[in-house]
Amino acid sequence: MIAIGCDHGGFALKEEIKKYLDKKGVEYKDFGCYNEESCDYAFAAQKVGLAVTGGECELGLLFCGTGIGISMAANKVKGVRAAACSDYFSAKFTRLHNDANILCLGGRVVGAGLAEEMVEVFLNTQFEGGRHARRVDQIHRIEAGEIL
Repeated sequence: MIAIGCDHGGFALKEEIKKYLDKKGVEYKDFGCYNEESCDYAFAAQKVGLAVTGGECELGLLFCGTGIGISMAANKVKGVRAAACSDYFSAKFTRLHNDANILCLGGRVVGAGLAEEMVEVFLNTQFEGGRHARRVDQIHRIEAGEIL
């Protein structure tokens, strides 16, 4: 199950990605928002972040105008590794090397076609581990308040 959410700036792209997920048979839970009326991204970021870190959903997709604000908010949820991406390579390698668990896209930055490709590679790329596991562990240690 994939958790998805957005603010008003990412609503249209979220709706396009929902159609894409439906076509691919990927199950998801939509945590809002549900229209283009102005709303704050932090609420969706927190809901999706908690769904992913709590085990309700395997991965998350978040959408705002740029993907940046919603990623910043999501990363405040302990255990979230959200990445704002605007290209295919970054969407792939944020899973492969960083074990990102939430992909954040900008509805005013990325078109639907590219967004579909990025979601596809994000959902289907596994963490490589190895030397990258040490680095992800360091992220967890910083989150826990340790001095590296």
